[in-house]
Amino acid sequence: MTDPDSPLATAPRLGTPERVARQRELLTLDAFYDSHRTLWLRYATLQVGDRDQAARLVRAVRDQLAQDWEQVLRRQSVPEYAWAALKDHIHGWLAERGRLPVMADTAAFHAAVRKLLLPEHQDGFEVLERELGLYSAIGELTERQSDVVVLRYVLHAGDHDIAAYLGTTADAVRAHVAHAKARLALRLRTAPGEQP
Repeated sequence: MTDPDSPLATAPRLGTPERVARQRELLTLDAFYDSHRTLWLRYATLQVGDRDQAARLVRAVRDQLAQDWEQVLRRQSVPEYAWAALKDHIHGWLAERGRLPVMADTAAFHAAVRKLLLPEHQDGFEVLERELGLYSAIGELTERQSDVVVLRYVLHAGDHDIAAYLGTTADAVRAHVAHAKARLALRLRTAPGEQP
């Protein structure tokens, strides 16, 4: 029997193995969340136009992850699942309010897309921006291509991080960038009202 005055008798209990396992899981969740939160917040802010609301949406994603973290860890790609959850929360918030994403109205978005386009198409870019609208051209990209453009050129994410969010490879990300650039360049060469 342990002496009641010994340090072992007064040491706090660590808890059951299940509780210890859950605490470890939450530590991995916190580490995952901390490593992605900034990019998620910047993306959500681009979409909803309000940093405080974006922060609430990002916390809602964290809460969703925490609720199902054990199952989330069993998924093929945790970043891909979390990215999809973030986009779902944003789309739900926008739909509830009958709003569209505000990203196209931001100077950062316009500056990033200008960098995306080849220098020889700058005149075409001005026509596209004025006549067709920049967002409509980006909106014609596939969802993957649009995500890649935003993640790479607006949020400055690396190809490996983008690949993790999209559940693909860095080579596939580079291919999506090439296809997006080609589609935008084709759109720039097409006069307003014409079919490419």
